[in-house]
Amino acid sequence: MTRPLTIAICVGEASGDLLGAHLIRAIKTRRPDAEFVGIGGERMKAEGFHSLYDQEKLAVRGFVEVVRRLPEILKIRKGIIRDLTALRPDVFVGIDAPDFNLGVAEKLKKAGIPTIHYVSPSVWAWRPERVNTIVHQVNRVLCLFPMEPQLYINAGGKAEFVGHPMAQTMPLEDDKTAARAKLGINPPSALFAILPGSQIREVDSMAPVFLQTALLLLKRYPDAQFILPTATEATRQRIGEILARPEFAKLPLTLVHKQADTVCTAADVVMVTSGTATLEVALCKRPMVISYKISALTYAYVKRKVNVQHVGLPNILLEKSAVPELLQHDAVPEKLAAAVADWYDHPEKIAAVQQDFRQLHLLLKKDTAALAAQAVLEEAKAV
Repeated sequence: MTRPLTIAICVGEASGDLLGAHLIRAIKTRRPDAEFVGIGGERMKAEGFHSLYDQEKLAVRGFVEVVRRLPEILKIRKGIIRDLTALRPDVFVGIDAPDFNLGVAEKLKKAGIPTIHYVSPSVWAWRPERVNTIVHQVNRVLCLFPMEPQLYINAGGKAEFVGHPMAQTMPLEDDKTAARAKLGINPPSALFAILPGSQIREVDSMAPVFLQTALLLLKRYPDAQFILPTATEATRQRIGEILARPEFAKLPLTLVHKQADTVCTAADVVMVTSGTATLEVALCKRPMVISYKISALTYAYVKRKVNVQHVGLPNILLEKSAVPELLQHDAVPEKLAAAVADWYDHPEKIAAVQQDFRQLHLLLKKDTAALAAQAVLEEAKAV
C-alpha cells in the first residue's frame, strides 16, 4: 500500500501557527490526500494537523525565560528530530523560530529529507554571515520580503519571495471613519495611537516615554485623545500600572485589547516601537514616528552588528527615510512630540507617505499561501 504524501511542519509561536494553517489549507486544495505532522498550534490542528509535542512549550521570549526553559526545549528538539527521522516525511517545513527550526532542518537534511525554512531571519539587518550557514541547513528558503532571496542565491542557495501575509489580509484602502466607528471613538480633534510593543521589556522601556509625549501633545492640542492597543494580558496589566502614576492621571487615553490594525487605521498619527508593528502601521497607511530604547551596552553591541541604514521596516523596504526614527538618546518626549506634531500639522506630508505605503502594500501583496504550497510540493516531488 502506497503511503500518503506526508508533510512535516514545525512552528514555535502563534504567528507561525497562523502561517502553518494557511499553508496546510493551500496544500490540501491541491493534494487532499496529504497528511501533516510535527509541532503546531490550535489553528493548524483545526486543519487536521497532528502535533507530536505541545507548541506552547516553544513559545518563550526573553533571555531569562529561554535559559530557564532550555532543557525542556532541547529535549523537544531531540525528540522531534528522532521522530521525524524515523517517519521520513516527504518534506520538512520549519516556520520561523530559526533558533529551533534550523537545527532540526539541518539534522533532517543530513538524513536525506528535503527541508524548507519559511520566513527568512533578518539576515539583511543582523549577522548577515548566517546566510552561509542557512543555505547548508535547508534546501530552500521562503522569504516575506523582496530583498531577501538574492542574499541566499548569492551564497549558492535556493530562495524565493512569496509575499507578506499581512499585505494579503489587510485592505489596500484604509477607512478611518469605519475604524473609529468600530472602536466607538469620535474625537473632536486629533487622535494619536501609541504602540509601545508586545513584550514587557519593550513596554517598560517605551510606554513611559510615549505617555510623557502624549502629555506634551495634549498641551499643543487640548482636545486630543489617545488610544493604545495591548498585545497580551501581561502587557495590559503593566501598562495599567504605568498609567496609575500621578503624572498620567488626567491623560485622555483609551486602552483596547489587541485590534492594533483598527486602532492604527483610526488614528491620525502613530507612535510605535521599532519592530514588526511598524509594517502593520504602514499597511494601515498611517504616518508614524518609530522609536526604541535599549541599554547602552546592548546598543553599542548591536550598532556594530547591524547592517542597515534604517531600523524601521517601512524605511528599509522603501529604501529611504519615509518616517522619522528617534532611537536611544533621541527617544525623548520633546523630540517625539515635535515629530508627531510635524505630521499632524502638515497633511500634504501625510498624503505623500500614504502613497508610498500603498506602493509598499502592492509590492508585498501576493498569494503567499499558494506560492508557499507550490514550493513545498516541489521539494516533496509531489507536483
